[in-house]
Amino acid sequence: MTTLRIATFNLENFDETAPDAHPSLDERITLMRPQIERLRADIVCFQEVNGQERDGQPRDLHALRRLLEDTNLDAAETASTRTATKEVFDERNLVVASVHPISGSEQLKNDLVAKPLYRQLTADPPDETAEPVEIERPILHVEISVDEKPLHVINVHLKSKLPSDVAGRKIDAFTWKTADSWAEGAFISSMKRMSQAVEVRRLVDRILDDDGDARIVVAGDFNATPDEVPVLAIRGAVEDTGNGALTTRVLVPVEHTVPEPARYTLYHQGKGQMLDHMLVTRNLLAHYRGSEIHNELLHDESAAFADDRKYPESDHAPVVAAFEF
Repeated sequence: MTTLRIATFNLENFDETAPDAHPSLDERITLMRPQIERLRADIVCFQEVNGQERDGQPRDLHALRRLLEDTNLDAAETASTRTATKEVFDERNLVVASVHPISGSEQLKNDLVAKPLYRQLTADPPDETAEPVEIERPILHVEISVDEKPLHVINVHLKSKLPSDVAGRKIDAFTWKTADSWAEGAFISSMKRMSQAVEVRRLVDRILDDDGDARIVVAGDFNATPDEVPVLAIRGAVEDTGNGALTTRVLVPVEHTVPEPARYTLYHQGKGQMLDHMLVTRNLLAHYRGSEIHNELLHDESAAFADDRKYPESDHAPVVAAFEF
């Protein structure tokens, strides 16, 4: 029997810092390595992993590798998002780490979804023509060999709810000139988030078109609660499509087996929110044994004075699910 633990964890801008800056990488690792050890995960989807340069070499995941030292993922294979020159991005990479062999990977960004065209209403000066709204972050699809069969792992970090910039409509980084400009910025962000969600759903369907019995896990930071449209779009529940013939293509949130009072991965303004999800194809439910959300020490970074110097760990809680094959 093969026991498999899969996790998702947003590390929150995990990076090196200047020598006199706090929190330092060492300070963050002191708090966060025990979180990695506690996962006991065989496969982890990481979000917000920054890249670092060394001696003129291509940018790489040096900080993450330090975090994984002396854990069961120390020698894990990794796949990550990459630039056109094949080095990792400076900021917010998606990374899949696996103790099982990685047989292939791809990243998608407006590959299965065309960029919607939009003309900003409140821009100053006004937009003359509609411009494409581009997805800001790719999604990462990794194929892993588990129990001599492929497991498709899709790592996602959907656009945040923070409003996108509208030309000439902000007084400073945090202050908008008018409420309708703020609203338009939030609308543009929702278009980016939904473009990603539709691309993920189309990728899931593409995989199932090739293999109706494919085992698929979609995990990451969705920046959306379970009842919000981006999550529902990726799930494809029969209640939403109205089509019972699609029942084998429905993705199931493993968080539903976690008691509701503990079902949150982020604190915001004193309220726990479930923004990090793991969705699986129904054929994995026969092997599913339970989930955990490690949120006991989760802090509220929206509170006054709650900066990274006081809370060097991530502001997201990891989610881990166990399977047996």
